[in-house]
Amino acid sequence: MVQTISDMISLLFVRRALLVGTLVSLCAALLGVSLVLKRYSNIGDGLSHVGFGVTTVAVGLGATSPLPISIPIVMFVAIILLRIGNNSKIKSDSAIALISSTALSIGVAITSLTTGMNTDVCNFMFGSILSMSRADVILSVSISIVVLVLFIIYYRKLFAITFDEEFAKAIGLKADRYTSLIAVLTAITIVVGMRMMGTLLISSIVIFPALTSMRLFKSFKKVVICSAIVSVLCFWMGLLLSYVYNISTGATIVLVNLVIFILFSFLNKFVEGE
Repeated sequence: MVQTISDMISLLFVRRALLVGTLVSLCAALLGVSLVLKRYSNIGDGLSHVGFGVTTVAVGLGATSPLPISIPIVMFVAIILLRIGNNSKIKSDSAIALISSTALSIGVAITSLTTGMNTDVCNFMFGSILSMSRADVILSVSISIVVLVLFIIYYRKLFAITFDEEFAKAIGLKADRYTSLIAVLTAITIVVGMRMMGTLLISSIVIFPALTSMRLFKSFKKVVICSAIVSVLCFWMGLLLSYVYNISTGATIVLVNLVIFILFSFLNKFVEGE
């Protein structure tokens, strides 16, 4: 096993995947706690579909690196989703379904009219660690670090609006601004992680670690710390297993997350039984 890990790490694309994947997993786990508690779990799935739609348009127009195009557009859509969700006539889950299905349809239509289902489009749909260029790695690492720094800086404010938004507003905190910050940071994380996990699976690494941690812990701080650890470990294990058994990296990471979630669920029953 030690030799296998050594051989794996000797590969450049694996080292790139480890670096980007670890940072994206951290970002996704930290933001996922707030999203789950605020009942915005579906926003990751919706934004990934939007990201796919924008990416296919960029690829169809000949962009060699669609990330710089996709990120600002998906950030804008994230804010729009929150605005629509606050409208009493259209609930948040309906707004997410409406926009995500529309974006996915546009992406599929553009793909059919331009490049077809080529390698670039498949990489964003299903994920591929081989598809990450040096420029993608530099951009992804830089953006992920910004997301982590912003989360740390605004941790207390995010904690406040996550648990009691009305109280946060009462004490003068601009809750809407920080809710928008969560949505924007999530949008960035989703787009950056699409190269690794693919459109169909990226939202799972946002939700799974938070749900897993909540099986054993109740305090926000403990859940955040546990989610970060679980997310990174699941990514490392998934990457190793996908290398050894030649399985899709994204799918393997999700399956590892599922196993850990089931394990934590059993531990929760055991602890409660005590």
